[in-house]
Amino acid sequence: MSASECEGLRYVALGDSQTEGLGDGDDTVGLRGWADRLAEHLARHHPGTRYANLAVRGRLARHVRTEQLAPALALRPDLATVVAGVNDLLRPRFDADEVGGHLETVFAALTAQGARVATVTFPDVTRITPLAKPLGPRVAALNDRIRDAARRHGVVVAETGRHAVVTDLRLWSPDRLHASPLGHARIAAAVAHALALPGSDDTWTLPLPPVATASPAPGRAAAELRWAVAFLGPWLGRRLRGRSSGDGRTAKRPVLLPVLTPGPQASARRGGEGQPHGETDLHERRDEGRPGGRPG
Repeated sequence: MSASECEGLRYVALGDSQTEGLGDGDDTVGLRGWADRLAEHLARHHPGTRYANLAVRGRLARHVRTEQLAPALALRPDLATVVAGVNDLLRPRFDADEVGGHLETVFAALTAQGARVATVTFPDVTRITPLAKPLGPRVAALNDRIRDAARRHGVVVAETGRHAVVTDLRLWSPDRLHASPLGHARIAAAVAHALALPGSDDTWTLPLPPVATASPAPGRAAAELRWAVAFLGPWLGRRLRGRSSGDGRTAKRPVLLPVLTPGPQASARRGGEGQPHGETDLHERRDEGRPGGRPG
């Protein structure tokens, strides 16, 4: 993407909780997330960038197509990111072709309108949560469908699923479903690198410093049990009741807004990897255009 292409760039993010930013901030202070971080990267190099985030937690791929695609097209983005499908593969009934079809429809519509589109592949969840071993083949199938659809429509793919670092637990929040602030920073860097944006490189693929001591096997087993009680149980309960974490929620940033640039103090209070002073800040503006002014 050249400098002329990025001048006055309109960036729109579509997806679910990962794109909304869960795991990076909270509903009190506001969610940041990898898409916000990518918008900040764009704005650092291309002043005038405007950004909208239509993602809502709990959404399936079909919801992204039916609820987010039309608003995204109406914003006429120059750049769009589409990341969805994890919520689908967690459901009892999962059809990789069906999910891939929904994503391909979104890819096709956005690229036909002239937007440059980027997406990601997903990591081996069995290396993050051993109890999720049955999901391994589903992740592989979903990644294959994403790659195929992306190839047909010229969509850029950040292959986060192919690098060992993405299964480092330090890149994940305690629920192991959402990235930590450090993980969101790596996802943003991966997408920026895949798009060949100015200031991006492949350092996001590098491993983190080694942990001094590994937990003994009994400790790991206890940690798995605590995770199942604290996160897996409540998640299953919501599914059985037909509820979603996104019920009643709307997009946190449904309109294109400028990405502001704060001073050093605002930058210093924010988490993440390799964040320079003077970076752009979305929290100052994210409440505009939303009922109640609270993140979704």
